[in-house]
Amino acid sequence: MRRRRFFESSLAAAASVATARGDIEEASRLVAVHVDSGAVRGAVLDVRAGGRDYARSYGTAGDTDAIFLLASITKPMTAAGVMLLADRGELRLADPVHRFIPEFREGARARITVRHLLTHTSGLPDQLPENVELRKRNAPLGEFVERTIRTGLLFAPGTRYSYQSMGILLAAELCQRITDTPFPEFLANDLFGPLGMGRSALGLGPFALEDTQRSQVEQGPPHGGLGRPEAAHWDWNSRYWRELASPWGGAHASASDVARFFSEFLPGEDTTVLRVETAALMVRDHTAKLGRSRGLGFALGAGAGCRLHTNHGDRIF
Repeated sequence: MRRRRFFESSLAAAASVATARGDIEEASRLVAVHVDSGAVRGAVLDVRAGGRDYARSYGTAGDTDAIFLLASITKPMTAAGVMLLADRGELRLADPVHRFIPEFREGARARITVRHLLTHTSGLPDQLPENVELRKRNAPLGEFVERTIRTGLLFAPGTRYSYQSMGILLAAELCQRITDTPFPEFLANDLFGPLGMGRSALGLGPFALEDTQRSQVEQGPPHGGLGRPEAAHWDWNSRYWRELASPWGGAHASASDVARFFSEFLPGEDTTVLRVETAALMVRDHTAKLGRSRGLGFALGAGAGCRLHTNHGDRIF
């Protein structure tokens, strides 16, 4: 896991420097070094800067259209689905979650809002205490939802930041209830399709398991199975997990599709699906008072985000 984190951090820094000096090949060389060393088995580098597009595949990724399990990159995609409904006036960030999930109102749960779910401030846990047990018996996603509705809170809503995949799960659940459409289908029709993300799906969608890149689970956290044979039926490479369509970590996409998604949030650029003001709102810091920089579904680095130039954002708060 440490090697992967080093690679990701090094690549991000190198790509930034290389792009700034017009030398994307340096970033490509860095990726190739890590693939050649075996630290990473397959990768695709997709860089778009200064009017120049660069794409190259490495290792087990036979071409630049290779499809990867995105893990937590899924979270901003789920958040974008929520904000599509905000743009349509079907929800507000200040709405209590129990407006859409009526059974989620016991005790402090009644005070949890849509904004809390998207900013990791709801008090819900990252993973359920029985997370591994559920995966081992290939529990359906609906059971994760039911247990999340009943699970204990770690703190009073809005008082702390704590990374929480289960809050993102409930964000997807409320979208599903509002639209009366399975959430993977909603994202396919209303987000991925309009953005031209033809190599993307929540879950496997139309793709065959064997046509996706395998995750290096042996370098991951314990709840990823660590590559142990007894975890093969529930780890991140299993058909169960790849088809589960978990809205916190189960999306698949090509590198170019990921680039297309994130380009929706570049300041000064036109948007395709979201309102410009909504895209800006998603990458604005909503948790500065809690000592973290989180947007709506996004983690923000120094200087990230941009100011709103209209009052539209106020209408979806």
